Amino acid sequence: MTESSTSLAIMFADIAQSTKLYDKIGNTAAHALISLCIAVMAKVCSEHEGTVIKTIGDEIMCSFSSAKSAVDAAMAMQAAVDAIPESELSGYYAPDIYVGIDYGPVIVENSDVFGDSVNVASRMVKLAKRRQIITTENVIKALPDLYAEYCRCIDNVMVKGKSEELPVYEVVWETEKITVALKGSGEGKSLIRPRLELVFGENKYEVGEARPTITIGRLDHNDLVVNDNRVSRFHARIEYHKDKFFIVDQSTNGTYVTNECGTTVLLQRDEMQLGDNGIIDLCCEKPSKNSPTAVVFSTKYYSTSGSQMAAPSQES
Repeated sequence: MTESSTSLAIMFADIAQSTKLYDKIGNTAAHALISLCIAVMAKVCSEHEGTVIKTIGDEIMCSFSSAKSAVDAAMAMQAAVDAIPESELSGYYAPDIYVGIDYGPVIVENSDVFGDSVNVASRMVKLAKRRQIITTENVIKALPDLYAEYCRCIDNVMVKGKSEELPVYEVVWETEKITVALKGSGEGKSLIRPRLELVFGENKYEVGEARPTITIGRLDHNDLVVNDNRVSRFHARIEYHKDKFFIVDQSTNGTYVTNECGTTVLLQRDEMQLGDNGIIDLCCEKPSKNSPTAVVFSTKYYSTSGSQMAAPSQES
């Protein structure tokens, strides 16, 4: 038995909703598609001088000598899976992946890796949403300065085995969908917690602390699916940061946002903060609640005990 201790970046990459694939396209085609995605991710790992430690069903675990190599590989994996040719997709579409990364001391024993960073990286991938790369402060601190614009603190979470909350960061790989990286330590949180309620047809969704991101688009592995040919596959997403809500457009044709005053803004490959109430329309330049592509949003406020409250005063 060979054992050594060193510092490595550990990455887990997981195929989103793989169980759904088996139901949608059958066992044979789903297994082939998942195997193809795993092979694509393993190839990217190798190209970035990483090591594939193991594959577990629809998940791959890799190690890298540096945080930079791991983050570069994570961004390349997202893009590579996204770019799998349609001819190889068994009549389906390229699935999304979740990625989680940590960096720190580990024990390398034969061909496996053990230690705290493995456990934390595993926790990070479980926190990730579709098409997200989630990582830790250990990774952020080890990256070159030029990566700062792609990284933002999105939450503080408890991790098993830790006595304090860990800051959690997102590495933004689709750089066109954000113009400013929103950063913060999570200190000084208000006792009032807002939640953004979204209504689309007969369905309701909430964005807030419990669910900080929701994706909107035409494909059925978005959180909110708008089945219209004018809507992009991954049209937009709504994000919760430090008690504020933002919409990020990543579509071909743009997104129309109407605030409570009736003013409409066309958002194209950019982001903006949402007001308390309004309408988001993925197609129509004159949004109305009756539009088949309209999402109505409104902000509700809750105390830390969970009781709904009136909107807080805007006075400083």
